[in-house]
Amino acid sequence: MTGRGIDQALPHPGNPILYEEYMKSARGYVSLAEAASGRIPAPVDFAYIWGDALEEMERVVPDLRIINLETTITRSETYLKDKGIHYRMNPENISCITAAKIDCCCLANNHMLDWGCSGLLETLATLDGAGVKRAGAGRNLKEAQAPAILDVEDKGRALVFSFGSETSGIPEDWAASDNKPGVNLLRDFSTETADRIGELVRGVKENGDIVVFSVHWGANWGYEISHQQMEFAHRIIDSAAVDIIHGHSSHHFKGIEVYKDKPILYGCGDFLNDYEGISGYEVYRGDLGLMYFVTFNPETAKLAGLEMIPTQVRLFRVNRASAADFPWIITTLNREGQRFGTRVEQQEDALVLKWR
Repeated sequence: MTGRGIDQALPHPGNPILYEEYMKSARGYVSLAEAASGRIPAPVDFAYIWGDALEEMERVVPDLRIINLETTITRSETYLKDKGIHYRMNPENISCITAAKIDCCCLANNHMLDWGCSGLLETLATLDGAGVKRAGAGRNLKEAQAPAILDVEDKGRALVFSFGSETSGIPEDWAASDNKPGVNLLRDFSTETADRIGELVRGVKENGDIVVFSVHWGANWGYEISHQQMEFAHRIIDSAAVDIIHGHSSHHFKGIEVYKDKPILYGCGDFLNDYEGISGYEVYRGDLGLMYFVTFNPETAKLAGLEMIPTQVRLFRVNRASAADFPWIITTLNREGQRFGTRVEQQEDALVLKWR
């Protein structure tokens, strides 16, 4: 989430005005973070927010870098009056996305229309202008449903489908239609919906493609994963030939499942936000995150490995988690993975997933 307080720390801060009950200026979130952790050297450069993550990506050299972008990129002043929180980043700060060489932004989430259709349309245009692929929102339903098609030289393609569920707080009227901009809404977890997604995937997928199903679902806090979610995840792997489920919405990471050699990340947790210094929910350690490096066997499209790098947001920057935080992260992942037969093992500064 590169908007609001983080936007104010970047080189081109936008209008800081907020319409929240709690805070009336985005600069207030900068003050909260500084009170908790010390001075943020604003204006920071565009690469600053990624911190240690840049070095990790240089080490791993991933073929593709995919994020859920949970902020609009807009100067729009048309905020939704019936919504309590509104995220936006000044389009002049788009270089903070390209600084990390992000290949694809998934947009089907509960903040993409915080600043109305005008905010959404400016977000789409800004990403397009920066050469960043996107999925999950569009000027109409066809565009919102279309996958981002990412080519990997000498290896094949990845197809990224982005969906957002009403269970994450997306209003039903945000859904894109044939003649209305909006997000790609996942209306339910039914067999019929899974079958329709299967039709969409089969209409695009070719031999050798890897299909990413990125989905914004569930509550912000809590480790529970509903039977509906699990059954739906299995169903779209079975009937839609999906290879990885990239789940998000929870502000903390959740359990990981491997189903028929396909990884299901039920909740990746927040990687970057401006919540530093805000009290409440400390038990979930929302300041801690993970970088997920997923490797597939190119011949079988089966999961070959999943390495995770623990991180911590501090001073609006992604930092390596401290050694003191590793036991808590490992205990939490193993506790939540027990029901799925997954666990993690520490290998130097990384965690490696083990599964039955």
